[in-house]
Amino acid sequence: MSHHEKSHQDVVDVLISDHREVESIFVELETRQGTPEHRRQLADVVIAELVRHSVAEEAYVYPTARKMLPDGDRVADHEISEHADAERTMKELESVDPSDPRFDQLLAHLTSTIRHHIEDEEADLFPRLRAAVAREELVELAGKVQAAKKSAPTRPHPAAPDRPPANKLLAPGAGLVDRMRDALSGRPTSMAELREKQH
Repeated sequence: MSHHEKSHQDVVDVLISDHREVESIFVELETRQGTPEHRRQLADVVIAELVRHSVAEEAYVYPTARKMLPDGDRVADHEISEHADAERTMKELESVDPSDPRFDQLLAHLTSTIRHHIEDEEADLFPRLRAAVAREELVELAGKVQAAKKSAPTRPHPAAPDRPPANKLLAPGAGLVDRMRDALSGRPTSMAELREKQH
């Protein structure tokens, strides 16, 4: 994809491509192939992806829904409570050894929660946003979401307030701390980093 085409993506394109990336990691984890260490690293990557994605949605997408959709508050509150639920599962999953049976239980719970959330957004919220929001604004939001993902945390912070502006204030600093910790502990936070580690 050329730089030119990328700049025409709207926020829904960006979020759907995140969803596909997450789904492909879930599918790989579900095959239960590879060493326990590899599965642990895949779980770390999917957690980092989901946290970045959630932070960006909570900072930009849900506030837009609140403003532009007649039942926007209800929709945003529902999505945020689903994020909070997923985040608690991710927090638990972070510290479970991949050879522990709870690893697969937590992973199965996380996978079904996120798949439900993705279906919900793609069937309902995303088409409604495209119908209600001007295309220029959706393209502008795409840029904001991409930027937010760069500074967002890579670790779940379930105790963090789920309401803006507190979560916006938390994100950049927490993101920096998380990235430092991840770098020091050698945790991969993206598929690109994971592939580098394996070579």
